[in-house]
Amino acid sequence: MNAHPKPAELTVSTGIIKVAILAVGGQGGGVLTSWIEGLARANGFVAQATSVAGVAQRTGATVYYVEMAPAGPQMPVFSLMPAAGDVDVMITAEMMEAGRSIMRGFVTPDRTVLITSTHRALAVSEKMVPGDGIASSDEVMAAAGLAARRLIAADFEALAVASGAVISATLFGALAGSGALPFPRTAFEDAIRASGKGIEPSLRAFSAGFDAASAPAAPAPEAEAGTIPAPLATGPEALLREWQSLRAEIDALPAAAAEMALAGLRKVVDFQDLAYGREYLARLQSLATLDPGDGHLTREAAKYIANAMAYDDIIRVANAKTRPQRGPRIAREMRLKSGQLMRVTEFLHPRAEEIVSLMPAGIGARWQANPKRMALIDRLFNRGRRIRTDGIIGFSMLYLLAGAKGWRRRTLRHAQEMAHLHAWLDRVAAARPEVAIELLRNQRLIKGYSDTHARGQSKFARVMEGAALVEGREDAADWIRRLREAALQDEEGRALDGALQTVKSFT
Repeated sequence: MNAHPKPAELTVSTGIIKVAILAVGGQGGGVLTSWIEGLARANGFVAQATSVAGVAQRTGATVYYVEMAPAGPQMPVFSLMPAAGDVDVMITAEMMEAGRSIMRGFVTPDRTVLITSTHRALAVSEKMVPGDGIASSDEVMAAAGLAARRLIAADFEALAVASGAVISATLFGALAGSGALPFPRTAFEDAIRASGKGIEPSLRAFSAGFDAASAPAAPAPEAEAGTIPAPLATGPEALLREWQSLRAEIDALPAAAAEMALAGLRKVVDFQDLAYGREYLARLQSLATLDPGDGHLTREAAKYIANAMAYDDIIRVANAKTRPQRGPRIAREMRLKSGQLMRVTEFLHPRAEEIVSLMPAGIGARWQANPKRMALIDRLFNRGRRIRTDGIIGFSMLYLLAGAKGWRRRTLRHAQEMAHLHAWLDRVAAARPEVAIELLRNQRLIKGYSDTHARGQSKFARVMEGAALVEGREDAADWIRRLREAALQDEEGRALDGALQTVKSFT
């Protein structure tokens, strides 16, 4: 997107031009800086480039800074770092870096051209939040439109990937297309050629970035509902007939829930088998009878029952790591070229609980209740293991484990998950529709496996205990939602502790 297109004007015709760049590791910020510095010097300017590295991959971006001025009788005095309110061009290689540049005062409406990619590379602080910790790109775009003299924004990362290059090349093209520097396009391209590395892909990406910056923004096409084709089911005729029979049962559900129910059915059948899918529909149909008529309750049930039934266990993890689509996907993400070899190493750290969870339910329960046996298993298995799944031995180990779906129903883990499911749905079925919806949504607290799963279960149990205290109130649904949102705020559960204290204070 090229927002606020205006004729490019160089703010300083004879003085120092100041260009700042914010980028993180792997985005080619150093290469982009060297191109800009080389461009200036090759065209009769004197220039200086500096950089200050961030703390880590996504806890701090590296700040690159270039100052340039036409060569003259006196050597200009250059600064080592950008100063607030004193930047002509601000280039950011990710959406939130644009926000940080605005917060630091580098972007001002009287002089700064802001060039930013709209894609996201999530920060550590965003990933750590148990719920949705992703910052709003829309808010940054709104602030950028007000803070910058001119805003140029597009998904320069996607353009670079399509060109077989890195984002530094498309950002360099956007800088050329912006007209913010007094050099022709050919001078920019010559700077890339002078680097001597990856010239052709970089020039392709440069051209894509140039076009994105210099052309008016085209409105994004709106996706039409129902235009995405559903995946086709394949397999033996008998199984396909049974699948079609299950699909036909969805037609009896409220229309608002049909799409979600079909997605849920696919998920649980893929997780286990068609019989498991029939169990899913039976549970969903039972709750659908409690729906007040708008289909909202049934839709939420379709989503969260499927998530609960398709829980993460060792068998599912092994299945995900050995699926045929995984290798080509990793190769695409790594931009593997013809003739290159790729190694894929899995890091596994099974706890005693995961090992015992694969035992038959009765035996596993007895072993789990025996501290000495658990300590023995922990000593034997609780250590980091690296398994190469690009080789036949490592792949075969996980492939055989992934094929243990038929054993899953006999395991301790399955018995525990089904006990949780039945207790949870019993609470849902006994509640008023608006409260039932919030009780269903509490399942989102449980995800992952190992320590992550244990923490989620603990939070779920505490939120459900809090829900029991308020279920008789008129505002019960609102309080259950508040408890769940508090549980999602931090990993340690401090916000949930406070919310529960508040509930207990008036109940």
